[in-house]
Amino acid sequence: MIIRLLCVFLLVLPYQAYAENKALKSAIDASHRVQSSPRDEYRHPYETLMFFGVEPSHHVVEIWPGASGWYTEILAPYLKDNGQLYAAQFNENSSSDYFRKSRQRFEEKTASQQALYSGMKITTFDPPSQGAIAPAGSVDRVLTFRNIHNWYMRGGGEERLISAFKAFFTALKPGGILGVVEHRLPESRPIDDMESSGYMQQSYVVNIAKKAGFELLESSEINANSKDSAQHPEGVWTLPPSLRLGEKDRKKYLAIGESDRMTLKFVKPRQNKSFSAER
Repeated sequence: MIIRLLCVFLLVLPYQAYAENKALKSAIDASHRVQSSPRDEYRHPYETLMFFGVEPSHHVVEIWPGASGWYTEILAPYLKDNGQLYAAQFNENSSSDYFRKSRQRFEEKTASQQALYSGMKITTFDPPSQGAIAPAGSVDRVLTFRNIHNWYMRGGGEERLISAFKAFFTALKPGGILGVVEHRLPESRPIDDMESSGYMQQSYVVNIAKKAGFELLESSEINANSKDSAQHPEGVWTLPPSLRLGEKDRKKYLAIGESDRMTLKFVKPRQNKSFSAER
């Protein structure tokens, strides 16, 4: 009898572990994403959010959603009824005209669609000066999509990156998850290439997260793209959706698709740990 029950348990477990998340699929397939959904082919939102274990009851911070809020269009309705979404946006007083206008467009868009975004809270993230993205120790997930290079480039370097990861660590509950998607630079390339290409070495990102106190739980190739050499005239912005070269070699870069990306899942340990960078 015990053996029979064990066999039944083993048969049922895989189904439970990979059971379809209908609420998430509904948010992804919703009509308000008609202009955004063509990017699903490259960004795999269902698989990515399932990998990060985002549940409808979670409190979640999305870092720098940008003007369009591509992932916000999914996360806001998904979390609206039972969870909480914090959109940690650009600094509205930034010296960057791009950042100010992006935040303004995001606020205008979300304010005009209250049925989707009424439960969302907008905070400001501008490391190292502004890192209060949510109440300390209050959130289940912090998610950042294709942002890490922005904190490293233009002189930000390791210091600014660590300050960003520390802000994520502070916001998360013990046992909370940090989900990272970022353009991936081959490990064989010089580290200096991270300064202007928009690509980051996976080992470097993992090391920064560990210095901020995180532990790497798992990595995934969900968002990998073997067609991407990560070596283009205008860096990652040569590829879609930016296509910075305009019509020059457009078909070539469309055939490559969006960038090769690392997908990393970190955890804030449940035991109290000081930041390793401060030891």
